Amino acid sequence: MKGKIKIGQAGTLESSDVLVLVRFSPRQKGIDIELESPSKKCFGKIIIKKIEETLNLLGITDIYIKAQDRGALDCTISARVETAVKRALNYKEEEEK
Repeated sequence: MKGKIKIGQAGTLESSDVLVLVRFSPRQKGIDIELESPSKKCFGKIIIKKIEETLNLLGITDIYIKAQDRGALDCTISARVETAVKRALNYKEEEEK
């Protein structure tokens, strides 16, 4: 990742989904999460915790994430974060046999 900024995105702004934008930058230190959600006051900490748990499972320690939540379930949040990260890092999923 020397000198390159890598960006990935997953999800939509539809109801019950979350739009996740991730950015890897050589200057990024730590995890920086920006959350927009109509239910941020009630569920913001839970959403952020789910994002952090997913990043931990992926071994990601330095990233900027912007999440625009529209009432997504935990499993949807995890899936969107994982997909956006993999797109940013250009992972190729194995083809099913």
